Amino acid sequence: MARSRKRSGSKPVTGATRLALFGTVATNRRARFEYEVIEELEAGIVLTGSEIKSIRQGKADISNSFVRIVNGEAWLHGSYIAPYSHASLNDQHEPTRDRKLLLKRAEIKRLGDRVAKAGLTIIVLRLYISHGVAKLGVALARGRKRHDKREAIKRREHDREIARASRRSLR
Repeated sequence: MARSRKRSGSKPVTGATRLALFGTVATNRRARFEYEVIEELEAGIVLTGSEIKSIRQGKADISNSFVRIVNGEAWLHGSYIAPYSHASLNDQHEPTRDRKLLLKRAEIKRLGDRVAKAGLTIIVLRLYISHGVAKLGVALARGRKRHDKREAIKRREHDREIARASRRSLR
């Protein structure tokens, strides 16, 4: 029978650290309200060492982020990754710099064509860690008009009322 040994210096992974290591780090909550999502993709991000460490601590914000295609490359604009507290001054990164996204050439070309022709935009939905690698959930989207947003609010409130009524009837 094998016995498990506790390694010296290892700590159990709990709380925010667990979330940052194995799940979603940041979400763009208003994206699905402001935009009609047409197609979703997963993209990798080119990061420095201090950036990935800061993301693993959960210190990232993508609420104002968007993707732009420039010279056949996809670039993330408007994201904020806080400086890593334990990095030296020489290893520190610029918190708001543009970051290159890793997508296949055919995907970049297709996205660029659809953005140019149909007037769509590429938005960021969430930032997460998958198998130790930072990934972005990006979407090709069309901006909603004010009346579309009102319809979404009405639909959401109607669904809440139905859920409340069903909970009351179960009691």
